Amino acid sequence: MRNDTLSRIGTALGLALIVIWCLLPVAWIVSLSFKSQEAVTNGSPGFFPSGGGGAGWQNYVDVVKDDQFRQAIFNSIGICLIATALSVVIATLTAYAVARLEFKGKKFVLTTALVIAMFPVVSLVGPLFDMWRTFGIYDTWAGLIIPYMSFTLPLAIWTLSAFFREIPWEMEQAAQVDGATAWQAFRRVIVPLAAPGVFTAAILTFFFAWNDFVFGISLTSTERARPIPAALSFFVGDDPFNRPASLLAAGAVVATVPIVLLVLFFQRKIVAGLTAGAVKG
Repeated sequence: MRNDTLSRIGTALGLALIVIWCLLPVAWIVSLSFKSQEAVTNGSPGFFPSGGGGAGWQNYVDVVKDDQFRQAIFNSIGICLIATALSVVIATLTAYAVARLEFKGKKFVLTTALVIAMFPVVSLVGPLFDMWRTFGIYDTWAGLIIPYMSFTLPLAIWTLSAFFREIPWEMEQAAQVDGATAWQAFRRVIVPLAAPGVFTAAILTFFFAWNDFVFGISLTSTERARPIPAALSFFVGDDPFNRPASLLAAGAVVATVPIVLLVLFFQRKIVAGLTAGAVKG
């Protein structure tokens, strides 16, 4: 009995330490976003500003009113949604072909996809910079959508192919016997059954595109296509020699809110999508 109590106490303490370790940076950034620039410059201690060191919600108001920040948010939303939609459609069709059809080069396709997913992102920045300037898509949405799709497609294909393998082949055949074409059986039977995998692939693709910094800062030069992670590094405020740390913290919090909301609203589907198909039967 005593051992069980000690085990529970140790588990609770371990979980508490893990939670504190993970949430401490988040709490610090949120605290910083509510401080005034003077308090940050003077080194105001503690998580919550006291006295005259608090700026309240003014930092968030200033960030939202900034034209550069609003344009970056618009760019991130548009680029991420387009990249996610295209990646999911292509990955769904490719994963179905890999899981259901037998053709030459099948293993080569999967191996190539895995190699692409493991390729260092930094090593591609230089060649892409030259190629995009030659093709005329440097500093455009297309110049970011293409690399985002290239790096998210392999993971989406691997995830979805596992789902398609778990779907009984007889269900598709039964739909075709009832008069459905191959495309109708795929669209009305297979895709709905693989919805958790499709949703997971979409979420992972959106996360990668939204959080990307390397491509965003290397393949753009103006605010026309620069996404929010890269735009924050150019957010210098009125004084370029004194970075507005509190405003940057407020911008980081605002940029993180969409990801947090997606995880909170769809956490069950995300977990189901990541674990389904892991255990057969």
